[in-house]
Amino acid sequence: MTIRIGTRGSVLALAQARVVAGALEAAGATVEILAMRTEGDRRLGARLADVGGKGLFVREIEEALIDRRVDVAVHSLKDLPAELPDGLMLAAFPTRDDPADVLVTREGGGLDGLRAGATVGTSSLRRRALLLAARSDLVVEPLRGNVDTRLGKLAAGECDAIVLAAAGLRRLGLAPAHVHALSVETFVPAVGQGIIAVEVRAGDAAVRRVVERLDDADTRACASAERSYLRRLGASCNTPMAAHAILDRTGERPSLRMMALVASEDGRRILRADAAGAPADAADVGRGLAELLLERGAEAITALDPSRWSR
Repeated sequence: MTIRIGTRGSVLALAQARVVAGALEAAGATVEILAMRTEGDRRLGARLADVGGKGLFVREIEEALIDRRVDVAVHSLKDLPAELPDGLMLAAFPTRDDPADVLVTREGGGLDGLRAGATVGTSSLRRRALLLAARSDLVVEPLRGNVDTRLGKLAAGECDAIVLAAAGLRRLGLAPAHVHALSVETFVPAVGQGIIAVEVRAGDAAVRRVVERLDDADTRACASAERSYLRRLGASCNTPMAAHAILDRTGERPSLRMMALVASEDGRRILRADAAGAPADAADVGRGLAELLLERGAEAITALDPSRWSR
């Protein structure tokens, strides 16, 4: 069977699509990759929070999936809004890559080693809030473009440091000279960070059967918890928020641990909470953690319209 994969055309997105293509080929499928330019790619100069949020990176690809121009869509899970279009589903989450953020500096040294008033580039409101919470003296500037573009701007001296996803660097085979991992406990990752999502038409049983072979149960449980949290908050990249789930198999029974936060964009107010439960109850763990943060005043910290917090 031939499976057509739809993906963004960035170098990183294509690398992720090739990971999925290789797994599908190993399962016996013939694969074609169709690269697409999304609205998010066309508006690289704009701040995402001002032009529609993370859905800008997936809309055209999902439309192609609905229209049957492609059979499978491959995304970074953190790019996907909480709700999917009718008729689509996430059929597989391959094993999660490193979920952490990393600080890449031009002259060496980690976050504490940056000079007073250093400029750090990031396009993420979450990263901005956490950087300012850790170092209120930093100047955090918007920085968009693909990973190579961002590294080039760092090398050219446009900023002193940038924050990137560890998974993106690894998938691209990049190893900058000065990379410093940021603790996931402090710099809680974005929902779905490090996870590739494989989306299909719910009614396409033949494609689903092949794609579901790529699914990793542990990664699915973590993704379910994190997206349930996102769905309950109704949040997007318009809100500095984060959630990260970890499946712990060291005890007698597996346990899903989850940490989460919501923050003001200036980093002055951050609410953190954590929870745990059985992997089978992953969605309930995520939803409960969102409820806990709401009870502690999350609505007052963020700039969301209060109507979006309704059940």
